[in-house]
Amino acid sequence: MCGRYVSTRSPQELAGVFGVDRWDPREDLAPSWNVAPTDEVWSVLERQDRATGEVARQLRPLRWGLVPSWAKDPSVGSRMINARVETVADKPAFRRAFARRRCLLPADGFYEWQSVPGPGGKGRPRKQPYFIRPEDGQLMALAGLYEFWRDPRAGDDHDPGAWLTTCTVITTDAADAAGRIHPRMPLAIAPRHWDAWLDPDRQDAEDLRSLLSPPADGRLDARPVSPAVNDVRNNGPELLEEPPAGTAPAPGAPS
Repeated sequence: MCGRYVSTRSPQELAGVFGVDRWDPREDLAPSWNVAPTDEVWSVLERQDRATGEVARQLRPLRWGLVPSWAKDPSVGSRMINARVETVADKPAFRRAFARRRCLLPADGFYEWQSVPGPGGKGRPRKQPYFIRPEDGQLMALAGLYEFWRDPRAGDDHDPGAWLTTCTVITTDAADAAGRIHPRMPLAIAPRHWDAWLDPDRQDAEDLRSLLSPPADGRLDARPVSPAVNDVRNNGPELLEEPPAGTAPAPGAPS
């Protein structure tokens, strides 16, 4: 799965990288080294303007954890932070979004955890976090879906609290560096496929699946980082510091 990631780029930088046509400078998200479920995250998506009919590429903050339009309340989103690629086109929670509401979720890298023995091989095992990113340090565009949910208690569609827009990350079986730590990993969209992935008129499931790939085509680096990542209240670049030598095994080492 993908349960935590890093996203530190400014909206100005993201708008330039992704060729964004529209974003609201009043909307801003602080850099985060510990993005967690239900957090607001940057997304890149394409929507048609109702007044002009123009399709514009937008940079928008969405809440991580997809809430289907038919959900009774938004609490289900905390259980839908990931969508499995094997079932994303068929599962009721995701199939409509997969067909028409796809997005890119910019990320510097993501975290996975490995269970390791306690000190001296005794005691309760602990979870050692690893930071996984492209070997060349380039920005990743995680493959995401987004959905709109209307609060049934809201009286008017124009009420600022009437609508909630949420997202999820598509995942697959892990390989390479990520696979040595955790069996699942997020999927990404290579720059050459951004236009096709964001195009809401492309709806063939197999065609869309062909656009998905491992981040950086699988050329990933994984290294142990501070256990402070385990607490979602911690945030800052110090989370990416490696723990003291000898306290964490190499990726894939027996645990």
